[in-house]
Amino acid sequence: MVSFAKYQKLGFTTVSNALLLYYHKLNINEVELALLLHLESFNQKNNRFPSDEMIANRMNFNAIQVSQLIQQLIDKKLIELKQQRDENKRITNYYDLSMLYEKLDTIVDKATYDQTIDSVQLDYQTTDSPLQNIIRQFEIEFGRLLSPIEKQQISSWLVIDHYKPEIINLALRESVLSQVYNFKYIDRILLNWQRHNLTDIKQVKAFLTRY
Repeated sequence: MVSFAKYQKLGFTTVSNALLLYYHKLNINEVELALLLHLESFNQKNNRFPSDEMIANRMNFNAIQVSQLIQQLIDKKLIELKQQRDENKRITNYYDLSMLYEKLDTIVDKATYDQTIDSVQLDYQTTDSPLQNIIRQFEIEFGRLLSPIEKQQISSWLVIDHYKPEIINLALRESVLSQVYNFKYIDRILLNWQRHNLTDIKQVKAFLTRY
């Protein structure tokens, strides 16, 4: 039986959970995923350009098949074959996985945004939610029902921009006082307050008093 100490000598590889969760969205299969994991493993051991034979020894493929798999990942713009000069000023090759993680960042951001929007959609159904309260206030001041796009704008202020409900309502009041019933105008008000680092109602009121 192999002891844990022997496993430790083999070392460990740190893998992003995002890669395991979302690799299917990168348009790759399990074999290509395994190859990426091996490249990351070599990379973490300071071998940024393992030979096809070295990789093949870890997989159920020969060197030619590994070369073909690597080319597939290059064609899918997930890895790049680059060159650099080493300490002896010799040109060496290496596999750059930056594009893989950049695409993963985009996928994770979208997944997070989608989850947020889903929670907002649930919020639409809650009559006493901050979102619904703000929507009602806008409809009272505007004298009409808001469109789906306008409701989405309010939810974005709350969820994406993280404006407090009372700040949004105050921006609405300023817009009404100026007799401008326009979402773009209100958005400019909110952006102006944000640029001045005004995050609560007292700060905004003090700012309005000064200006």
